[in-house]
Amino acid sequence: MIKVTRFQGKQYYLNSELIMSIEETPDTVITLINGVKIVVKEDMDEVVERIKNFRKEINYPSTITKMD
Repeated sequence: MIKVTRFQGKQYYLNSELIMSIEETPDTVITLINGVKIVVKEDMDEVVERIKNFRKEINYPSTITKMD
């Protein structure tokens, strides 16, 4: 689980296993595997770092690669 912040300021935890894609449009939009889209304050790189850190904490092999 990673903590993200909605633009209204509400913070909550998101199950990172449900993330299908993350894009900046310029806002950061997280699309979940069920099609739900979430707009968050954090930039794309910060969300990816939080996922990597969470996976390190639980010894989960990381399959995330940064795409330029």
